[in-house]
Amino acid sequence: MELPYAEPYKIKVVEPLYRSTRQEREKWIKEARYNLFNLRSDHVFVDLLTDSGTGAMSHMQWSEIMLGDESYAGSLSFHKLKDTISELLGMPYFLPTHQGRAAENVLFSALIKENDIVPGNSHFDTTKGHIEYRRARAIDCTIDEACNTSEFHPFKGNIDLQKLEDVFKKYPKEQIPLCIITVTCNTSGGQPVSMQNIKEVTALCRKYGIMPVFDAARFAENAYFIKIREKGYENKTVKEIVKEMFSYVDGATMSSKKDAIVNIGGFIALRDKALYDKACVFNIMYEGFITYGGMAGRDMGALAQGLDEGTEFDYLEARIGQVAYLGDKLRSFGIPIQEPTGGHAVFVDAKKFLPNVPKEQYQAQTLGVELYVEAGVRGVEIGTLLADRNPITRENRYPVLELLRLAIPRRVYTNNHMDYIAVALANIWERRESITKGFHIVSEAPIMRHFTVELERV
Repeated sequence: MELPYAEPYKIKVVEPLYRSTRQEREKWIKEARYNLFNLRSDHVFVDLLTDSGTGAMSHMQWSEIMLGDESYAGSLSFHKLKDTISELLGMPYFLPTHQGRAAENVLFSALIKENDIVPGNSHFDTTKGHIEYRRARAIDCTIDEACNTSEFHPFKGNIDLQKLEDVFKKYPKEQIPLCIITVTCNTSGGQPVSMQNIKEVTALCRKYGIMPVFDAARFAENAYFIKIREKGYENKTVKEIVKEMFSYVDGATMSSKKDAIVNIGGFIALRDKALYDKACVFNIMYEGFITYGGMAGRDMGALAQGLDEGTEFDYLEARIGQVAYLGDKLRSFGIPIQEPTGGHAVFVDAKKFLPNVPKEQYQAQTLGVELYVEAGVRGVEIGTLLADRNPITRENRYPVLELLRLAIPRRVYTNNHMDYIAVALANIWERRESITKGFHIVSEAPIMRHFTVELERV
């Protein structure tokens, strides 16, 4: 008899969870103005709002917390992280930042100016926010297959080469400071980018004199998918695949709160010394000195250890396998999700789930609120609220995909929790025809509104 699969770790510390009542949850979500971000964490039973900074660190990472060197300049923890990034990614220059959006702020301050064009694959919300804040424009060049949730494509994060070249031909290269390749591509469903596509996109960038840059928050998960789905990589280690991925680009921004399995931290990795020197000025202005960049030494040590652990096959197999487990459960109930399941989350197709809710009433947000009231499970909307308004017309942007993201924290929940989530959604699925109304906005911020928006039921 073949042995069943078991996770390659054991649980050392646990945190109790409060089992709330439906009546309590209805009260709490109303007080939160139907914004899931506004809920207190102790009012949530299973928290799938994000996988960013919510993972469980290993005993080795906690050891690094105690070994942290808190020197203001030139700390040993900084050099440990620098050596890890150099060895793992092959990038000679790096700047620590306190998280991923800070890395974007620093790098984009050095690169992007008003009226610039930044093509890429389904830019993440903070990425697009930083671009549009500078009065530049993000252009999505993701392949069309990513917009069909029921179609199986192994690399739905891929960039369409024709769409990208059309951008390069339409605008002068002086107006295109960089091309962003998001690995994995969160907004399209946590979908990976193939090595072949990375090579072809970066070759096209070289042809037109454009700088290719990774949004590398989930680069390790992307490398795992390359190993198991792309011919020619099945016998390579994840670390070997990572090294090759980064060999094609000139830089990267990293939210280390994802694939480095830490609670805070980020960095910029670069090849060019001149750009590094330019970015250093902004890093000192916005983050701190160039050898700590808003991070404590102990956190840099934990980050270095996490980068090593996060690029091991056994860890990734367990982590991504749990996401697939939830996806399979939802699929067995007939619930429409982005196929195939991605690296860090299951994305439920809210358009297909709640077809009777008008798109103007925020279908994915409506489904997210229903799931919280049903079972105390908190997800997040990846749809019209996140897409925000057109910065010129101020009209809502209605994306092709309207998704409820269920982001799984790393090494935190068991598969019993996944079963609980699946049954909760199945209960809503059974009564989906009766859900005909959503929400309207009462108050919103001028940019990245989904974090603080206030809503009322229609």
